[in-house]
Amino acid sequence: MKWSTIGFGIFYAPLCFAARSGPSWLIASTWQITIIAGALLSPLFYIEKTDGGNVKKIRGKIPVKSLGISLLILIGVFIMQADQISAITSKEIVRGILPVIIAAFAYPFGNRKMMEVCRGKIDTYQRVLGMTVASLPFWIILSAYGVARIGAPSGPQIIQSLLVAISSGVMATILFFKATDLTKGDSQKMAVVEATQSGELIFSLMGEIFILGGAFPTTISFTGIIFVIGGMVFHSLSSESLT
Repeated sequence: MKWSTIGFGIFYAPLCFAARSGPSWLIASTWQITIIAGALLSPLFYIEKTDGGNVKKIRGKIPVKSLGISLLILIGVFIMQADQISAITSKEIVRGILPVIIAAFAYPFGNRKMMEVCRGKIDTYQRVLGMTVASLPFWIILSAYGVARIGAPSGPQIIQSLLVAISSGVMATILFFKATDLTKGDSQKMAVVEATQSGELIFSLMGEIFILGGAFPTTISFTGIIFVIGGMVFHSLSSESLT
């Protein structure tokens, strides 16, 4: 219950709070901190290795090479948002950034801790289901507080929540957790998997332009996109050299 609440509850709740308090582009770009958060948390975990029939626990190390490439992606993300930074207030920055930073560390921390606790005894689907059920007390308390303060959610809110639950909570989480399961025990490869989350910004930008009729990116934004794509390519090449 503890690690599931951190991995799911302390992940989603601050994101929802930030979404209400700051512009979406600020939240999306700040969330990319999670691509280096997991790597920075590596020393908090132990990796089991077999040596002459004996199982030894070795403390994880920060994957310096992967971390450097992830920082390249992160620079690109903030370059993409540079055009709009002057349009927000200090209050929006505080309420929109700090909760997202908490969520950015809670997600990989809860995920990695659950992999350590489960030790491969259950598969990805079972782990996602188990974490969902184990985090329910947190959601019930939060829901009760919301109903007591502002009442029940509206119809459109329920529909939007359902769409987010299916696309993000089911599809994205299961795929991401499956990828981290395949790379557990290797901090370099784990960092590569976590860095793929930066691709969401590019797809979001494409969706906004071609589906919602948003403005075409400026030269500065294009520079950031090149950084992000370049970082993901370097990550792919580095992961190939690790196999």
